[in-house]
Amino acid sequence: MAKKKTSQKVVCTNRRARHDYFILEKYEAGLVLQGTEVKSLRAGRASLVDSYAQAKDGELILYNLHISPYQQGGYVNHEPRRPRKLLLHKREIRNLAAAIKEKGLTLIPLKIYFNERGWAKAELALARGKKFYDKRADLAARDARREIERAFKDHFLGAI
Repeated sequence: MAKKKTSQKVVCTNRRARHDYFILEKYEAGLVLQGTEVKSLRAGRASLVDSYAQAKDGELILYNLHISPYQQGGYVNHEPRRPRKLLLHKREIRNLAAAIKEKGLTLIPLKIYFNERGWAKAELALARGKKFYDKRADLAARDARREIERAFKDHFLGAI
């Protein structure tokens, strides 16, 4: 049997998410978009800075996702920061809504991409915010790992 290709065209990523949050769980959700939003996304003109999702009336809504207006859109262009509905199964929405109500948890988008079928998807993460000392500990651990890798590299290259 032939293996399925899993190709994704990543539009934008939230690079600050892993720095500012502990990622607990990941979810894939569809996005409800207008036509000019899709064209603008395909051109790669989007930003996830300060975006988040909340449950409202049994639906998940993505706030502060900035999709730039499409240049050839004319008068039918979209609002750049309008709230956008996320598509998930009802059971997942209920579970996420309950988790968001828990103290300290939030739902943040990690990336926006087009899947192999051409559908716009958002990778969401259930996350807990990091404190300043957590961020400092992560930086120290990363620096230590780099030093160890550098030492191994020098040791093995020196032996050859």
